[in-house]
Amino acid sequence: MRDVTAPERISRIPTGAFPGPRSLATNGIPKIDHERLRKTRTGWTAGIRTVSLSPPATKCLPGEESLERAPVQGKTESRDDRDRSGEQPELSIVLPCLNEAETVGRCVRKARNSLDSLALGGEIIVADNGSTDGSQRIAESNGARVITVQRRGYGAALRAGISAARGKYVLMADADDSYALDDIGAFVDRLHEGHDLVLGNRFQGGIEHGAMPALHRYLGNPVLTRLGRLFFHIPVGDFHCGIRAFRRDRILALGLHSSGMEFASEMVVRAALGGCRITEVPTSLHPDGRRRPPHLRTWRDGWRHLRFLLAFSPRWLLLYPGVLLLLTGLLGLLWLSFGVRHVAGVGFGLHSMLAFATMFVLGLQGIGLAVIARSYAAHLGLLPPPSGRFGAWITRVSCDSGITAGLTCLVLGVGCFAFALAMWGATGFGELDVVRTMRVPILGMVLLVAGFQLVTVSFVLGLSRFDED
Repeated sequence: MRDVTAPERISRIPTGAFPGPRSLATNGIPKIDHERLRKTRTGWTAGIRTVSLSPPATKCLPGEESLERAPVQGKTESRDDRDRSGEQPELSIVLPCLNEAETVGRCVRKARNSLDSLALGGEIIVADNGSTDGSQRIAESNGARVITVQRRGYGAALRAGISAARGKYVLMADADDSYALDDIGAFVDRLHEGHDLVLGNRFQGGIEHGAMPALHRYLGNPVLTRLGRLFFHIPVGDFHCGIRAFRRDRILALGLHSSGMEFASEMVVRAALGGCRITEVPTSLHPDGRRRPPHLRTWRDGWRHLRFLLAFSPRWLLLYPGVLLLLTGLLGLLWLSFGVRHVAGVGFGLHSMLAFATMFVLGLQGIGLAVIARSYAAHLGLLPPPSGRFGAWITRVSCDSGITAGLTCLVLGVGCFAFALAMWGATGFGELDVVRTMRVPILGMVLLVAGFQLVTVSFVLGLSRFDED
């Protein structure tokens, strides 16, 4: 049998079964210079032949043929190559997902094409919230990294996705193909300009017919956005747009904790209170590509958004209504303390005085709760320290001064009841004319309640400043 050369023997090795450089020196094959062996992206080259070691193509599930990955154009290095190199991606695109098999593939492809067209190193993360329709497999087959989130909820999925992201910036959007993931350049530009949070504005960018229910478009979103602007002075026109981009480190530092749809409100409010630079860019909204009903529940989720806005604004929830009630009640008490009053033929007497006393007490309770809530929230870091005139006054007021004012009111209240008792004694403790004698006890009751409220609020307020004494 004739002898064959090493090149001929190597060429007979089946593709995909190349034994590697270590075994070339055995089995009677002359040893090959290892310097001539070099690893490339597509296989091993021994100076003679290149053998491909590429993995076999992923098989699609039935019905997934339309979800094949689109080719990457205009780039010599793939996103996966950058990720393997250990470099931090510049942008992570996070898509929360719950049974979005009809649309998640398109969303991932659009996001990847945007990264490629913008020449950004990035990654796509699908935060799956328990899908049962194969959304996870579809997302992975299109190049996304899928993480499983056990806790249900829009906010829970996004928080997990943001935590898992590795990019300096994060862009979040829904996986229902309603947002323009193929047009994210404006978001990236604003981030590069130094903004911390960039919101989309669907009302400026355009809402296609059927993309948003009329109740949301003309009532829900405008009202909640106006309340957000009023409560927190945030200069944005679409408080609840689902596509937004932000600096990951700044948002993580806020400690967001909402698990439901109100996560969108919490991000904007906490970012504004935390001093983040916020801006917005126009974005378009298209009808989603799914056939099932949306996850959003109009009244339930609308209430959760409103409840969050009020909870983070004790001033509007408690303080302003409390001040209005207290002043109205106080003026009414003073006006009726000396007798019946007539206005336009209508008499205001004892019953009206009781109503004004009730308003005064309720207003005082509201103000006390507002002061406690605001101070304690600032102590926990949920809200910044109080500012403005009222905030400065709260800061100056000490526990001792509040207790002193409360004790003074208590003494005056006891004095009013003592005076009423003396008046009763002057009549021999007999039957009294209620209309003429009840005014002093009413004033005494108000003073006692006010004094007790001031003392308790002062003590509770002192607890939140315990470490400052």
